Parts: sequence; structure tokens; C-alpha cells
Amino acid sequence: MSSYFVSLAGLGVTRGPPEPTFFHGYYSAESSTDSIGTTIQYHPRSMDPTIKLESEDHRRDAQFNHAMHGQTAKERTHLMALMKKDSKAQKAAVDEYFKYWDDKGAANETATDRHERRAHYATLTRHYYNLATDFYEYGWARSFHFCRFGPGESFLQALARHEHYLAYMMGIQKGMKVLDVGCGVGGPAREIAKFTDCEITGLNNNDYQIERARLYTESEGFTKQIQFVKGDFMVRRLSNSSGIGVYAAGNNQRSRVCLQQMSFPQYSFDAVYAIEATVHAPSLQGVYSQIFRVLKPGGVFGVFEWLMTEKYDDDVLHHRKIRIGIEQGDGISNMVKISEALRAIEAAGFVLEHHEDLAERVDVSPWYYPLAGDFKHMGSVLDFFRILRMTRLGRGVVHGFVGGLEKIRVAPVGSQKTADSLAVAADSLVAGGKEKLFTPMYLMIARKPLNAEPAS
Repeated sequence: MSSYFVSLAGLGVTRGPPEPTFFHGYYSAESSTDSIGTTIQYHPRSMDPTIKLESEDHRRDAQFNHAMHGQTAKERTHLMALMKKDSKAQKAAVDEYFKYWDDKGAANETATDRHERRAHYATLTRHYYNLATDFYEYGWARSFHFCRFGPGESFLQALARHEHYLAYMMGIQKGMKVLDVGCGVGGPAREIAKFTDCEITGLNNNDYQIERARLYTESEGFTKQIQFVKGDFMVRRLSNSSGIGVYAAGNNQRSRVCLQQMSFPQYSFDAVYAIEATVHAPSLQGVYSQIFRVLKPGGVFGVFEWLMTEKYDDDVLHHRKIRIGIEQGDGISNMVKISEALRAIEAAGFVLEHHEDLAERVDVSPWYYPLAGDFKHMGSVLDFFRILRMTRLGRGVVHGFVGGLEKIRVAPVGSQKTADSLAVAADSLVAGGKEKLFTPMYLMIARKPLNAEPAS
């Protein structure tokens, strides 16, 4: 059993340089740089050709989920769930995640470092949420996103209003079939289902989060309206000669690369939304193209995207520190600028109907105030302890508490390192917000044309 934990093959990692990748017969080993300085080239309705994507392996993921988390998805207390993780499995996840970040800070990050993170984005994201989910639920809520705040509005009310606003802008109606891309533990899906009475499918590549999402959804009585599916944004899948999707089982299997990455047929959904999730994809054009494929003609896509603003300058060390702090602490392989996201959504085939940075609206409280631990912006006394946990004092207590539990082997190895990484991310997010270098809520509403051609 122990050999499984230290086996890189068990974590879905391959060694050696990425191989050339072909999509739609288009290949490029060299191309222009994106807004952050990473190699990328846009091509209408195609995936990013410069990145070799991992193959899905649900059995491997399920085995690792069972080994690390066991039955902790059923725990009601988040810190109790954290302490009951398998220490060897957690250490494997910590080692696998942080190998992409350790000693690769703003001063010495290379294009190769960023390429590696993009090539292994699925493993990066999966293990990030293996490590961070319990901390998220403890410190934030069951909806893993930021929001705007109105006068006298509590934290949870503001989160729900943010979700309602997206559903309103998209025009989601009763009975529509809707896809939630990167659904977390299902907080937004449950809220939007309540608000609109639509039917939602949540897509997630992390088994632990799916277990938590199903548990919460069942307890709230929404199992007939909401389902959760294990899957990836755009990971490479294989198909046999009959076109039936199969997972990579070795070089001897007769198979072909399938360009339809999400495991849904085209024209499956009336609407698709993503709330601060598609930032985990290695290519926005790639994930937007997959969303375009599964939407019905005339269907709508709405997204709150994490983006660097046009003020961001990758040649400025301070700017890079903020970006990398956000990326490392939030499991992001490749964050880009607003202008690139706008190009990507149109290159995917969408007609952009509305876009704006909601962080630029004048509100009574900034979106980042909870992370800053700023009590003067608190809208309700009910939020006191939530905000307290976000202060430097609160984070310091968590650092010491988790570290102490690690030393006496109550908490698994790597818990303190994960908590510290989240703290760095919090500081970087606040700095990015205050300096207007970053936004977590760039809203884009786009529609698939009625005359859109079927995917090839």
C-alpha cells in the first residue's frame, strides 16, 4: 500500500518533455507569447496546440481519494475532516502539488516552469483541492468565490446575490438544463437551482469535492434537480474505433485522440456557467471551446473569470510576486489578462453580449475586505468570527494550531504548509485588488450563434 503513495505513476504524472500535440490538424511548436509571457497561439475553435494534456483516469483518482480522505467527506466539522486524512497520502499530494512552486518564485520563474504547470494542470488542480477544500469550508463558505457587498449585507447574503446576478444576466429559466463548470462542493449550484428552478449538472475533477457536494445536496433535498459528474474541462480522452470514450490503458490499446474533451455530447445544455473556475484551465480558449461544443445553438455562457488587469506588467517584479502568490495559493497554472480572455471567448466561436469588471463598480465595501480582515466593512455582526479568521491574528492562530497538531502527529504532514500557502494567496489577492492588478469577477455573457456549425 505504501508504494502507491510514493508512486508518481499513481499520481498520474509522466516524466520527460511534453510531446507535440495535434488538434484539428493544427500544430505549432513555436508561437507568440500571451499577455503574461507564456507561449500560446490562437486558432478559431481549437484547443491550445502547444500543451500536451493529461489523460483522465477515474480509477486512479478514486483510489487516491479513498486513500487520502477515507470517510472524511461525511465529517460535519471541517477541522475534524482535516485531522483524519491519511498522512502518507496527504504528503504525496503536498509533494506533488508544491513541486511546481517550490524555488520557482517571481525572481526565478521560467517559461518552462509555467509550461509544466499548464501541461499538468489537471493534477495540479486536483491535488490543490485535495489539500485546500477543508480549509475553504472552514474559513470561507460552501461557495468558493468572491462577491460584491451592499450596505448592511451579510457575507452569505452577498455570496448568494452574486450567484443570483449571474443567473439573471444569463436569463436562466425554470426547466433549463444547465452545466456548472468547476462546481466545487455545489454551493452556487444549489443556490441557482433554488433561484431559477432549473436543472443543474455540476462538473468537477476532484472526487472529494463531489462527495461533499452530493452530501450537502442530499441534505437540502435537491438530488432530483442537481447532479454531480466527475470529469475535466479539457483533458485528453481516448476513443476506440467505435467512438466510445475510453481512458488511457497503455500504448497497446488501439485508440485515437478525441477532440471532444468534456464527456458530454454536443448540444447537451441550454446554458453553461462558471464561477471563478475556468481560471484553472491551461488555456481559456480551450475550455471556452469545450463549453461552446456542449451548448445548444442559441445557448448562453456566463462566467465570472479571474484575470490580471491591463495594468499588470510581467516585467515588474512586484507584479509577478502578486500573480505567483495568487496562482500558487489557489491552484492556478496560468493566469492571463482581460484582453486575452476577450480574445479567447470570441475565438471559441461565441458572440460576446456583455462584459465588464464588476470589481470596478463603486460599492460600500471592496470585494477583498473579508480577506483583509477589515471589520469596518463588516455588514452583519453574524460575520464577526468569519472575518476574525481572516485577520493576521486569526491566520497566525491557525498556523500555530495546525503546526502543533502536525508535530504531535494529529494533523497530517503538509497541513501547515497548505495553510501558509493559502495565507500568502490571501495577501496577494488583497494586494492585487487594492492595486487594481487583478479581478476575480470579470463578467462575460456570451451566446452560441443559432447557425453555429457542429464540432468536427
